[in-house]
Amino acid sequence: MSDLLLSLKGLTKAYPGVVANDNVSFDIAKGEVHALLGENGAGKSTLVKMIYGLVKPDSGEMRLNGEVFTPAEPRAARASGVAMVFQHFSLFNALNVAENIALGMENPPKQNALAARISEVSEAYGLPLDPFRTVGDLSAGERQRVEIIRCLLQDPKLLIMDEPTSVLTPQEVEILFETLRKLKAEGTSILYISHKLEEIKALCDHATILRLGKNVGTCTPAESTAAEMAEMMVGSSLQTPERSGREFGNVVLELTDLSVSAPGEFGTTLQDITMSVQAGQVLGIGGVAGNGQDELLGALSGELPSSPGTIKLDGRPIGDFGPNERRALGLLTAPEERLGHAAAPDMSLTENAMLTGAIREGLANKGFLNWGKAADFARKIIEEFDVRTPGPENAARSLSGGNLQKFVIGREVLQRPEVLVVNQPTWGVDASAAASIRQALLDLAAGGAAVIVISQDLDELMEISDHFAALNEGHLSEALPAADLTVEQIGLMMGGAHGMEVSHVG
Repeated sequence: MSDLLLSLKGLTKAYPGVVANDNVSFDIAKGEVHALLGENGAGKSTLVKMIYGLVKPDSGEMRLNGEVFTPAEPRAARASGVAMVFQHFSLFNALNVAENIALGMENPPKQNALAARISEVSEAYGLPLDPFRTVGDLSAGERQRVEIIRCLLQDPKLLIMDEPTSVLTPQEVEILFETLRKLKAEGTSILYISHKLEEIKALCDHATILRLGKNVGTCTPAESTAAEMAEMMVGSSLQTPERSGREFGNVVLELTDLSVSAPGEFGTTLQDITMSVQAGQVLGIGGVAGNGQDELLGALSGELPSSPGTIKLDGRPIGDFGPNERRALGLLTAPEERLGHAAAPDMSLTENAMLTGAIREGLANKGFLNWGKAADFARKIIEEFDVRTPGPENAARSLSGGNLQKFVIGREVLQRPEVLVVNQPTWGVDASAAASIRQALLDLAAGGAAVIVISQDLDELMEISDHFAALNEGHLSEALPAADLTVEQIGLMMGGAHGMEVSHVG
């Protein structure tokens, strides 16, 4: 077929103990936006790594423009016209835009010529960029533009995008979609990976669904509901979180003029943050990545120092308390970075349960660690949060991202916190795991805990939040009733319009 760009036939890739891709076949036409859907561990990442030359298939065949396609490395894939924008950016903060883009080119032109080309291409595709700005000073949306422009300068035939909207405001998503539609109109094919099914419906022509490494079907997203696509992914009906009616109690956590200096050169300083959270309330805090989310969680957890009177728990000043003192009082946190911050990669799940549960679960006594009790606690987390793992002796790094996230959230929830602060609770997590995590947070609030959810996923925040506030450049907006807000208002709040531009509704 002359309109066929990429054809995959029987691709198989196995690792010890798991078949990541099992006889996967599908085609991508020229000028098509093709979605690749599946739960965590379904085999999406392995498949695109084979297309991009990072992984060699055990068997099967790929054809690009009718020719056998066997890229030995990404350089060969790029030379054949395949480009990829990864979920996690690979940029150097201390270099400027042009220098970063040059690093990804085989034979980069001189800086001035490259800068002119960057400006030309970025303007043509509605993604304006200053080639001489330092990357560390860019917003997350602007950093993504750098990655996209770097790909577009290669004049790709196929552009692979992995979770491209997870760090964007609604307005930035629209700009990105306009760019992708322009590329499609010019004949470029796009392989699009996302957990956001409404986006898939709006953008993609066809979708291939993977489950446990196998292609279990295709669909036309515009003719399918998000629920139908989710059920194809998980193989069963998807349970949506249920919000029980609840009344708010007393103010449990209160911040007054909290200011915290950025811990590093490219961090974000928190400035005069004032907010309060009541028992039984879910406060959602939105914002594009890099606007102070990590710093806010660090200030609440006690990892970043703050002035004594700026944070109060049940009316008691705790600004100068460390993490262990705050945990003992019931203020628990779950950071965004699963491996390395929320969990120690090479430690077992039992050891990771001990790390944060020792105080509230009584896993240590006078300096002696009770490993039997810690293993019981780990098993309880695994059972109650459906963590897919052979057992508590397995290392944290052996779990898929979604299962490790369920373990991390479960570990904190089961410690009965008075206040739980979570950053990106369902980052990169499939629809089924995300639903169970959100339900656990709602159940915790129903039991009387105050819950703060920091997230870049606006659908998530609107689904579970009672009130919504936005972080922008270290400033926190007023918290407004979530049910009254439109997507446009939320986007304005995330973009820094905290004053007259965003008004109360109703």
